[in-house]
Amino acid sequence: MVAKISIGSSLYGALAYNGEKINEARGRILGSNKVVIPPDGHARIAQMVEDFKSFMPKMGRTKKPVLHISLNPHPDDRLTDQDFEILAREYLDKLGFGDQPFVIYKHEDIDRHHIHIVTVNVNEQGKRLNQAFLFRRSKAITNELEQKYNLHKAQREKVSPDTPIRKLDPSGDIKRQVQNTVKLVGMRYKFQTLGEYNAILSLYNIRCEPTDGRINGREYHGLVYFAMNDNGDTVSTPFKASRLGKFASRAAVEGHFERSKENVEIRPTKRIVASVMAQSSGQDDFIASLNSKGIDLVLRYNEDGRIYGATFVDHNTHTVLNGSRLGKEFSANAFERWFNGDGEKPILSASGTPNPDTAQTTGDTSTPPQSNPSTGQSQANSHDYKNDYEQPTLPGLDLFQVGPGFNPEEEAFYRAMQRRKKRRRGPQL
Repeated sequence: MVAKISIGSSLYGALAYNGEKINEARGRILGSNKVVIPPDGHARIAQMVEDFKSFMPKMGRTKKPVLHISLNPHPDDRLTDQDFEILAREYLDKLGFGDQPFVIYKHEDIDRHHIHIVTVNVNEQGKRLNQAFLFRRSKAITNELEQKYNLHKAQREKVSPDTPIRKLDPSGDIKRQVQNTVKLVGMRYKFQTLGEYNAILSLYNIRCEPTDGRINGREYHGLVYFAMNDNGDTVSTPFKASRLGKFASRAAVEGHFERSKENVEIRPTKRIVASVMAQSSGQDDFIASLNSKGIDLVLRYNEDGRIYGATFVDHNTHTVLNGSRLGKEFSANAFERWFNGDGEKPILSASGTPNPDTAQTTGDTSTPPQSNPSTGQSQANSHDYKNDYEQPTLPGLDLFQVGPGFNPEEEAFYRAMQRRKKRRRGPQL
């Protein structure tokens, strides 16, 4: 069982986050202490705040009096609501918070059901409870509970170079799949434009689009991610990058573009593509032969069926390259003539090195459509970035943990709690 503890200043924020899920039928309240829960099970957030305030002192020096705890059992543990409540109460007792006001919530918005607890770390006199070695004690308690109740050991899994990237399954937890894929693609592959980024994402039925606008006079620049099926149709509401994590943000993606420019190596990919092209008779033969050598060709089509983009995804070197980077004979126009035109195969240059006039081309210039249902290909936006996606190093990368205790929405909430600053003296209720 994985326990995650967040310490913050906003009691209302913690109660509202959980209460809204309950009121949207995405969970239920399992129990409470010193906080009244209505018979209908709905979360009366304002009343809950008042119940907490009646217990807590009006003034105090504790800047962050709120504890928000999530308990995440192993997916193989089949627990009833009563089991969850027993675990939560025993966990709080052993942690020293059993007599505090608290509310236990069960979240059911993802397949992996889990519980959240909102409580406070100050007593009626305003004195802070013992928080020495809090996280270490929490880990010891979860280990004890696992052994006592014969639960599976659930540890945070770290993303490794061997973690497979799988195509999105519309019947599963879509948000978590999108989040995992975006993380792994950013860690593993080098790409320099949004078109190249979308090419690798499309292999796993995900598309990314930029969003620009103005809110209250302030400009914003973000990214939105779409989950697709094999036909190129969206299968869920879009996900803002902020719901997935920092690694999915526009700033992170743009940073990755820049770093990839410094590390990309074109020649190994070009040599394989040129060799396969020389021996191929047509489109199907060319694509199949590339696949056998660990390279995917992603073609983008306009509404008239014309090829306007061609991108190679080299899984051997973990590099994504627009065809124009390899040379004009590998560009979208060249493939359009070969596959859909007069059938003339592009004439290959004698050199195995990229054409200096085209090697740094950022993408094809044709205006892309939004979708092409006839091909089933993910239609990438041709907008080019000047920078590239944050590519962290693998060892000890906590940001990219994807274990059973991970939920992108909750991670964003935790970060918001940590960033919240005190605007006045005393606890903010």
